Amino acid sequence: MRVIDVLALPPLRLAALTVAVVSLFGCTNVPNRAPVEERSATPRATVAAASPAISPIPTPESPKPPAVESGVRPGYYMVKGGDTLIRIGLDSGQNWKDLVRWNNLDNPNLIEVGQVLRVVPPGVDPAVAVSRPIPPTRAEARPVPSAPGASAAASAPVVVAAAPAPAPAATPAPAPPSARDPDDDIAWSWPVASSVSTPFDEARNKGLVFRGKPGDPVLAAADGRVVYAGSGLRGYGNLVILKHSATYLTAYAHNQTLLVKDDQAVKRGQKIAEMGSTDADSVQLHFEIRKQGKPIDPAKLLPPR
Repeated sequence: MRVIDVLALPPLRLAALTVAVVSLFGCTNVPNRAPVEERSATPRATVAAASPAISPIPTPESPKPPAVESGVRPGYYMVKGGDTLIRIGLDSGQNWKDLVRWNNLDNPNLIEVGQVLRVVPPGVDPAVAVSRPIPPTRAEARPVPSAPGASAAASAPVVVAAAPAPAPAATPAPAPPSARDPDDDIAWSWPVASSVSTPFDEARNKGLVFRGKPGDPVLAAADGRVVYAGSGLRGYGNLVILKHSATYLTAYAHNQTLLVKDDQAVKRGQKIAEMGSTDADSVQLHFEIRKQGKPIDPAKLLPPR
């Protein structure tokens, strides 16, 4: 139909034709809306993917970060300024000569700051180390001899009460009273006859101080072995250190005379030194008991007076 013919139509037919044409073109545009809807979904998916991910809650199987190891592992010691092997041995509860052997030291006088030393025997786990005390030597009472016929009397219940008691046999005088550590079964005794003048204080006085006169006897507090006898530890003067077990050491400081030597075995009550004032302002004995190198109050182990 030509445009002239359309314009010549009556108004009513022209309006109807217009509506028909508009409807026709409107229907042809409907299929083109589907791609628009599909494209609108793409940005939404992209935004979702770009959002920050939330870390999952770790499960028991998730690996944990390795722990940071600080300091020196148990059983070892890092040398600090002013240290000597004698000091390290005293603080670790060991014989300084063992430290030389365990660490293959050519010269025990040459240790360097920062050097790490083994302070437990090779092959020993410091967490489960068990002390092995030196068996103490004690006076033992002899068994009382049985009276004749005692066995027969014991076999007859009716006669037991009426049987005469055997004559008591002479027994040696009892040993001085002593206190025993429940772990090591060590029999302790006082190192001097004088009383304590300065008690134990972990911060200021790591042992007991006894006043006395020059030459007063200093006695071993328990059976043991000398691990050091000399004056090489500053602040202690002429010093004796005894090792009583894998756990316990004792130290006797400020003596004027030393009567024992390294590696010598000693008995409880044996005279090992004479009281003096070396490296001290007065005549005294500074006495320490150390358990695994840590000073403890000797008054808790020594027997009551």
